[in-house]
Amino acid sequence: MTVNGWLQIGVFIAAVLLCAKPMGTYMAAVFERRRTRLDPILLPIEKLLYRCTGIRADEEMHWTAYCASMLTFSAATLVLTYLIERLQHFLPLNPQHLGPVSPYLAWNTAISFTTNTNWQAYSGETTMSYLTQMLGLATHNFWSAAVGISLAIAFIRGIARKEMKTLGNFWVDMTRSILWVLLPICIVYSLALVSQGVIQNFHPYTTAHLVQPQTQTTTADGKTVTVTVPTQTIAQGPVASQEAIKMLGTNGGGFFNANSAHPFENPTPLSNMLEMISIFLIPAGLTVTLGQMTGSPRHGWAVLGAMLILWFVGVTTCYWAESQPNPLFHGVNQQTTSLQPGGNMEGKEVRFGIADSALFATVTTDASCGAVNSMHDSFTPIGGMVPLVNMMLGEVIFGGVGAGLYGILIFVILAVFIAGLMVGRTPEYLGNKIQAYDVQMAMLYLLIFPLIILGFSAVSVLTPHLGLPGITNPGPHGLTQILYAYSSTAGNNGSAFAGLNANTPWYNLSLGFAMFIGRFLMIVPMLALAGSLAQKKHVPETLGTFPVTTPLFTVLLTSVIVIVGALTFFPALSLGPILEHLLLHAGRTF
Repeated sequence: MTVNGWLQIGVFIAAVLLCAKPMGTYMAAVFERRRTRLDPILLPIEKLLYRCTGIRADEEMHWTAYCASMLTFSAATLVLTYLIERLQHFLPLNPQHLGPVSPYLAWNTAISFTTNTNWQAYSGETTMSYLTQMLGLATHNFWSAAVGISLAIAFIRGIARKEMKTLGNFWVDMTRSILWVLLPICIVYSLALVSQGVIQNFHPYTTAHLVQPQTQTTTADGKTVTVTVPTQTIAQGPVASQEAIKMLGTNGGGFFNANSAHPFENPTPLSNMLEMISIFLIPAGLTVTLGQMTGSPRHGWAVLGAMLILWFVGVTTCYWAESQPNPLFHGVNQQTTSLQPGGNMEGKEVRFGIADSALFATVTTDASCGAVNSMHDSFTPIGGMVPLVNMMLGEVIFGGVGAGLYGILIFVILAVFIAGLMVGRTPEYLGNKIQAYDVQMAMLYLLIFPLIILGFSAVSVLTPHLGLPGITNPGPHGLTQILYAYSSTAGNNGSAFAGLNANTPWYNLSLGFAMFIGRFLMIVPMLALAGSLAQKKHVPETLGTFPVTTPLFTVLLTSVIVIVGALTFFPALSLGPILEHLLLHAGRTF
């Protein structure tokens, strides 16, 4: 651990906090229909879109109609992406003449991008054409992110409104999310990435002649054949435009298989910092939006405070773990550079080092962003456990755009309920009396998540012909690989432990179902809770009301999140990364 490393972490979080208030204030203005500087340009476009699609912007929806509209839109775009993948060999912008994506993989990928997960069981540069990358995947990055923001705004309205049966209009919220929030930022952001060296073109892949030809040995039909490879194929494509929305929309995924470790996606330390800041930009801003739209700005900051505490514990633990030398290398000088002495550099880019790799891993799993600039499978057991725990907590530590906010608000409801039990009175939250139905919906939301992860993981480790063949490392590390895959997909994160062979029928199907359930089945009880809150009468604060704007509330909220996660997943973690850590320090490996 170095001063340089801590400085980078400090600069990152300072930038996020500086951007949170202006971003949150802007989004509050957008969704409350107040004037913004972009109105002269965007209002005519918005009205034209409504006129062409027949949307009545002044009509609001009951939570059931809001949910049905969201599901209908998601289903339609899922089918569209599936068809583009299956038919890409007939479509233009395919200079490498890539064939159709297989049915299982196309289904998995379509669900992955529809649910804002962006789980990739394939190498983008050898599987997807330029058109598929842009029309099928990049557009979904906008749509799924806009859906998440819209749902968060609907939940905020449910908290803020009194004696109303509507939560807004889904089509209006989604349109405004794209036109006013995502698209303008991405235009500027993608140009900034291009200035750093992220590529943006439609060129065919380049064939480069190697200065030193490589020798490869293969075995076929019992014969060993040695061939000399004099060239290398360098993939290209419209990368910057997809990179911008994949980070800003906390989508994750990657144009290339190496993801944000690839120099064409993330070439410099500055691009690396910009990408991390953009992951947290909207989730942090939404806490300010929450405070302003509910009339309690201090409550928004209290929620942000809980996120910051959990983030800081995670990044500190991960940075410490990755800075430790491998205990199996006794007496070996493991110093890699003058700035990164004695740490675990396996699976990391030298240009980023340990600090930026640990920070990126923590940030991308705190949010539902599957982008990675290092291979988590090569982290130490404790270092790799941090991203895993971040996802198991429900990705509420900032979380995905929208999804992180409504996820942590479920924990807020639970924390307020617990506080009410402690003081012996009916719990209240910002003028809403929390009743049995509200707690039931909150608990249903919370119980679905571990059921997906632990259920599918159990089946995978108990089926020799389904789940076990995908493991590349037996023992506790193999269990961690499986837990990570289902935590990532159920939490709509999309990052991979980079050691599990997930491109099999079992994993493509089961991980696809995990993504679908983790996104849409959890949205239903959340919207039901929002609809319930919107219909309640206002309850004035009294001396017995537990305040949700104080540091005490922040500590309570943080404690509830940690306790729920620990009680749910600690046994599984004990058999995975914790056991691996103990065996490693005992000098034993599998």
